[in-house]
Amino acid sequence: MLGLPILVTMPPLSRRRSGGQHRHGSRVAVAGFLLLLLGLSARPAGAAGVSRADGIRRLDETRQSVDRTLALIKTGHSDQAFAEARDGYLTHFEQVEIPLRVADNKLTIEAEGRFAEIRQAIRSHQPVSKIRDQIIAMRAILDKAERKLTDIGVGAPAVIVSQSFLILFREGFEVVLLISVLLGYLESAKSTQYIKPILAGVGLAGAATVLTVVLMPVVFGALPIGREITEAVMSLLAVVVLFYVSFWLIARLDHKRWLEFVKARMWNAVSVGSTASLVAVGFTAVYREGFETSLFYQSLLSFGSGLIRYVLIGVLLALIALAAVAYAIFRLGRKLPIKAFMNWAVAMVMITSVAFLGNAVHTLQSADVLGYHSLSAAPRLPIFLAEATGVWPTRESLLAQGALALVYVMGGLYVFVIKARLDRRRAQPVRRMVAA
Repeated sequence: MLGLPILVTMPPLSRRRSGGQHRHGSRVAVAGFLLLLLGLSARPAGAAGVSRADGIRRLDETRQSVDRTLALIKTGHSDQAFAEARDGYLTHFEQVEIPLRVADNKLTIEAEGRFAEIRQAIRSHQPVSKIRDQIIAMRAILDKAERKLTDIGVGAPAVIVSQSFLILFREGFEVVLLISVLLGYLESAKSTQYIKPILAGVGLAGAATVLTVVLMPVVFGALPIGREITEAVMSLLAVVVLFYVSFWLIARLDHKRWLEFVKARMWNAVSVGSTASLVAVGFTAVYREGFETSLFYQSLLSFGSGLIRYVLIGVLLALIALAAVAYAIFRLGRKLPIKAFMNWAVAMVMITSVAFLGNAVHTLQSADVLGYHSLSAAPRLPIFLAEATGVWPTRESLLAQGALALVYVMGGLYVFVIKARLDRRRAQPVRRMVAA
């Protein structure tokens, strides 16, 4: 209600009887007026003329105001920073509150409190580091607010499902191939007595992978750094591993060389005849894939807020596909188009690493570790799609993604064009000699 006192006055006794009909009409009018006030106060926020789309646009303007506030504080302009913080709230975020209260009133109250704390910190001349921490927290709240106001759509779920499927299926595909090679080698070498130690190592690797999935967020969470920096570190590690995996796959597109390498390790273990060495072969062959999978999913989940169910859908689809692959190999004995899959996997791994890099840079910018130069000419994607693709309208993130993509393009040109031509030229004299 409005918080105004309601004054009730009783008319004189002589007027009560004669004015009964008049009083009844007045009561109806008053009741109608109060119901109108209640209706206005309970009216949906969207009816106030600010749609969710308007709220998202105002959120972007609020972010720019928050960025300007931080820049002014760093340069020692406290008065201008306070004015910017006040105007950013009154001019922009108050318009966001209208649709946000309907979506999440608790988050709205949290944002109001954070804005008040920032203004109070500036007014009381607190250290820049404390004001900076408040603004970093404010940026996270604004992202939450945008998620509340944004429809998930179709693009972001499609990208997340694809990434989740790719991560598990690619790693699992290699595990299935490795196990098939190891077991096939033992059968061909009439050394089936060593199958149990190999499978024991594979089982230990599976258990270690599950333990890694559980402990990895705990270990990263225990680091004496902020959550944003932790997420960025995980993503950068994932980018490094994906970068290595990309060129590792390119170097082994001729899978025969790769299988020969695996068989060589197996031969060494069998020749030694040690149970421990055989267990180690099975463990190391599988756990490397398991560790990579754990790291990739940690990075994917850290930037998939609100999209976890789509990550799980990708996992489920990958498990179904891997079951089909395993059945085709172990039960039907069919040969799969490994080289075609590797070509496809290389491209998808590269795209995924570019997305992870964009998110890592954006997170470091939000944590005020890297510079933040917004590009007004670049369109801002809906937040779910931006998190899925890692595409953010800042100079630093786009440059980083462009540089990594250029490295991949140059590497692909060298491997598939330049190196392929050189190999063909080197092979021509040999072919002529054979023909002669």
